[in-house]
Amino acid sequence: MRSFTNWTLALAAMMLGQTLAGPIRVHPGGPEDIVVTKYDTLNGTFVGGSKAVQDSTMATSSAAQLPISIVNNMAGSSAGQLNAYVIGQDSNKNVVLLASDGSWYYPPGTTSGVPVAITADLAQPLGAAGSTTTITLPDYVSAGRVYIADGTLQWFVVTNGAGGAALVEPSPVNPSDPNAGVNWGFIELTNTEAGGIYANLSYVDFVGLILGASLLTTDGSVQTAEGLSSDAVAQICAGLVAQTASDGYPWSSLCMTDSSGNYLRALAPYDYIQDNHADAWSNYFTDYINSVWSTYSSSPLTIAAAAGSYTCTTGGSDTLTCGGDNRGYAKPTAADIFGCNSGPFAIQAGDNSEHYAIVPILCAAFNRATLLLDGGNVQPGLPATDYYTVSPTNYYSKLVHHYEVDGKGYAFSYDDVNSSGENESGALIAANPQSLTITVGGPSSS
Repeated sequence: MRSFTNWTLALAAMMLGQTLAGPIRVHPGGPEDIVVTKYDTLNGTFVGGSKAVQDSTMATSSAAQLPISIVNNMAGSSAGQLNAYVIGQDSNKNVVLLASDGSWYYPPGTTSGVPVAITADLAQPLGAAGSTTTITLPDYVSAGRVYIADGTLQWFVVTNGAGGAALVEPSPVNPSDPNAGVNWGFIELTNTEAGGIYANLSYVDFVGLILGASLLTTDGSVQTAEGLSSDAVAQICAGLVAQTASDGYPWSSLCMTDSSGNYLRALAPYDYIQDNHADAWSNYFTDYINSVWSTYSSSPLTIAAAAGSYTCTTGGSDTLTCGGDNRGYAKPTAADIFGCNSGPFAIQAGDNSEHYAIVPILCAAFNRATLLLDGGNVQPGLPATDYYTVSPTNYYSKLVHHYEVDGKGYAFSYDDVNSSGENESGALIAANPQSLTITVGGPSSS
């Protein structure tokens, strides 16, 4: 790694147009400090608190009642009172949270645009270190999350525009959010009668409280995503700080600390860019993108999707064109690459199946910096050992995967794009779930 004096590093940062900053210290505020965005809200169709409506949505079949066992592997000296929270939508698309008595709680509708605190008892207290606590979901749930917090999380609602409830979730990005000082994380969860279960570790937005997951099905098979090592947040942030010292980009500012300087979480670069840092990494990929466009000016890039293979070239233009695709791909920005949902990677109404197939593969290749490697002319084709081996690349994703015990867990939106037989995503999927186990604080000892 290159060694810089402070003056050299500052000069390099000025030339790159970056502002060198360090980790961000949180300062939790009140409801007035909440920034409501589409990324931190869950909307439902239900308006008001009718007990009849609530009762009519409760499960009548035991198949809908999913047991979730939560194993506390956090050392007693490093943890306070751990609490679990479950949110989602019930079978009728109503917003629900799991109440402390094990039933669904339906937040009342509101016309307020200012977040209103939910005062119901929603915490599911976990046992001491080494113990396992089991909760049972009363019904099927979609668009759900199981939150685990070292402390107490606050929940709020705002209007959904029609007098209904839009649930405001904790924000990992806002240092003034009321929950900013709490160490928390979540497992994404959908469990429906028609589709079965989909659960996954997601680090697409941030890394926080260390979690892992295991799924047992009714035929006895087990799927696991062990998650990160117990000290991963501090290690990831140390790596991000070192990367800033190396290239001058604001990787270190992805980390948030509490008032004592202890690391709480690390943000994904796309979330940092979206949070009023539009110019961060603005020219980070420029030379790499130009080299990609030049390389595939006449030599073809093959996108090997499940539905078929597509040949792509730039032809010396500013647009990458792929056979069968209804539209081409302009040169992406850093935000386009980190987020995979804007610019050339945005999915628009009317896009054909070829475009839907190509976008994830192409964006994954940019994040992993595999397009100019030997064999990179076929995507996806290279093994995970070739991901993130050259710069520029998504160092956040690289560090997250480095500290994952088994390499599984989404670190950007299309982390499920892999060559045959590999799985970087950490998704647990089955039509016949029997139970879900979540570990807190690192994997259980074998």
